[in-house]
Amino acid sequence: MNPTEILARTLHAEAAGCALRGVEALAALVLRRARMAMACDEARLRFAQGTLAQDGPAMIVAVCRAPFQFGCWHPGGAAWGAGPENAHLAMCRRVAARALAGALPDMAPGATHWHKAQSLPGWAVGRMPLAEAGGLALYRLAA
Repeated sequence: MNPTEILARTLHAEAAGCALRGVEALAALVLRRARMAMACDEARLRFAQGTLAQDGPAMIVAVCRAPFQFGCWHPGGAAWGAGPENAHLAMCRRVAARALAGALPDMAPGATHWHKAQSLPGWAVGRMPLAEAGGLALYRLAA
């Protein structure tokens, strides 16, 4: 699969039920993690474990598919068989294409972590999100 499709399937699975702004926010977060991983060995270990320095599109794929980053890529996860064509997947493909073209707004500059707004994972307890967008809460946890 190409980088646009990998990013689109990640967005489709991880931002299921989220509005357009949430999908865009998650895409911007993935791109930020990829930029950080290209710039710093420590960030590469954190966000793209097991990869070497790569160019932008290859690093985006590495970030999406790295262990412990997006559960949808675990064996049996939602991205493996992203299901039949639907409007949400089509929207995610458009957002992914815009993200890779550099034409995407960033609603939470600096955000490195996220969760759906209706849940509160243990790592987020006591932390203030930078922003909420389209059903996602976005945080900055990495330097």
